Amino acid sequence: MKRIGFIGLGNMGLPMAIGLVKEGYTVTGYDINEQAVLSLKEQGGRIATTIGQVLVSSDVILTSLPSVKAVEEVYLAADGLIEQGDKTKILVDTSTVSPELNQMIDQACAEKEIPFLASPVSGGVVGAEQQTLTVMAGGRREVFERVLPIFEVIGGNVFHVNEQIDSGTTVKLINNLLIGFYTAGVSEALHIAIKKNINLDDLYSMLSVSYGQSRIYERNYKAFIANNDFEPGFSLKLLRKDLEFAMEAAENNQLDLPISKTLLSLYQQVEKEGYGDQDMAVLYERVKEQSAKKEAEK
Repeated sequence: MKRIGFIGLGNMGLPMAIGLVKEGYTVTGYDINEQAVLSLKEQGGRIATTIGQVLVSSDVILTSLPSVKAVEEVYLAADGLIEQGDKTKILVDTSTVSPELNQMIDQACAEKEIPFLASPVSGGVVGAEQQTLTVMAGGRREVFERVLPIFEVIGGNVFHVNEQIDSGTTVKLINNLLIGFYTAGVSEALHIAIKKNINLDDLYSMLSVSYGQSRIYERNYKAFIANNDFEPGFSLKLLRKDLEFAMEAAENNQLDLPISKTLLSLYQQVEKEGYGDQDMAVLYERVKEQSAKKEAEK
C-alpha cells in the first residue's frame, strides 16, 4: 500500500500528493497540466502520461478533480480507471460531486469487484498544504481501514461516515451549504458595521469571543476581506456548484428548503455578474457595490 497514484494535481491535489511523498510514499501523478506534474516531480514524485501508467505503478489511486465531467471521464470512460482497473487496485475519489455520481461509480466498480471509496475533503488549500484536512469517507469499512494510513497523512480529522457510498459526500454538501450561509451572513453583517463607522478589526476582535464567531468569518475576513485580496482559495463558482448539488440532493429526497433555494439563487446571480472566479469572500464586495448603487439612485 506504499505505491500511490494521484490523478488531479490542482490546488488541492498537488499539496496532498506532495504530503504523501514527504511521508515516504511512492507517488505517481497524472494531470493534463504539465506544470503541475513537473511540480510534483520536483518534490520527489513520479510522472505518468496516461491513466493506464498510473494504474500499473500504484496500489491505491486517489483522484482530486475539479468537475463532474472530469470525474466521469477519469472513472467511466473507455480508457478510464474502472475499465482498465481490477480488484487489486483501490480507487478513492476526494472530489466533491453529486451523490448520484458516487453511486454510479460505485456500481461500475462493484461489477468488476474494484474497491472504491467516495471521500471528499474539507479544509481548503491551507488544509491540504498543512495536512490537516477533514476527510469524510463513505464506503465499505474494510476498504476504509486499508486506506486509513493514507488518509491520516493528508488529514488531521478522518471520519468513516458509514458504508453508504455517498454518505461522505452528503456530509460535505451539508458542510458547504453552511459555508454558503456563513459567507453571505458575514458579507452583509460587515457592511452594517461599515455604515455605522465600526472598525472591522475591532468588530472581529469582539465577535471572536462572542456567539457570532465562526471559522468562515475568520477565514473570509482575515485572509481576504481585511487584505482586499480575493485571489481564490475556494472560488465562488465552486461554492455555487456545491450548493446546486446540495439542492439536488434535497429535491431527490423530497425536501423543501426555501431559504437554501434563495441562497443558491444569490450565488448563481453573483456568478453571472462576473465574480465567479474570485474567492467566495468576494461576496462582501458585491454587497458593497449593490448598496452603493442603491445609494446613488436615491
